[in-house]
Amino acid sequence: MSGQAIDVLAQLGCTDLSDALDRLGIAGQCAGIMPLDRSFHLAGRAWTLRYGAAGPDRGSVGDYIDDLGEGDVVVLDNRGRCDATVWGDLLTFTASRRRVAGTVIDGICRDVDRAMTLRYPIFARGNWMRTGKDRVRVEAMQEPVCIGGVRVEPGDWVRGDGDGVVVVPAAQADAVFAAALEIRGAEDRIRNAIADGADLRQARAEHGYHRLQTRR
Repeated sequence: MSGQAIDVLAQLGCTDLSDALDRLGIAGQCAGIMPLDRSFHLAGRAWTLRYGAAGPDRGSVGDYIDDLGEGDVVVLDNRGRCDATVWGDLLTFTASRRRVAGTVIDGICRDVDRAMTLRYPIFARGNWMRTGKDRVRVEAMQEPVCIGGVRVEPGDWVRGDGDGVVVVPAAQADAVFAAALEIRGAEDRIRNAIADGADLRQARAEHGYHRLQTRR
């Protein structure tokens, strides 16, 4: 199932999946999380980590990257902080070598040039140079986290493209993928009808456009 699911996920765009999530009443659109480069794409299963503020003992930012493998998506919950980074050059370099699918951060990263050079996809709230060392610490790994207002559990499906990031709960993946494929097919038919000379109003009416995302 996992191999088939990743193939389907990679075919679908975030807008297809977003509309399917709306139809099924699932909150999966991560608000405010965008790619460093609009051409970045990622698709895979979530490997989650949550940060908190460092205390007197400072704690650790973690060496977790050695535990990840090909196709994993690093999902880092830094509570939306934009004053301390949780991802930089060495993590990007190591993740790229391990063929990790990409990184999603509710917070910021740094060392953007390395990600651009390696074409390693990072999705975040932005970038800034100040380190998170001695400012944040790992609180939990492989537990549920929150990214852009969306709950993400380990093993959930994550898709990122130029429109942002969506999360598909693993338990509902089949229904979401089926709805997304149906919606995309309908929009393809509308596009083809317009190319053949139909006007937008007519094409939308004939293919049920205004009901595609309606909750059922």
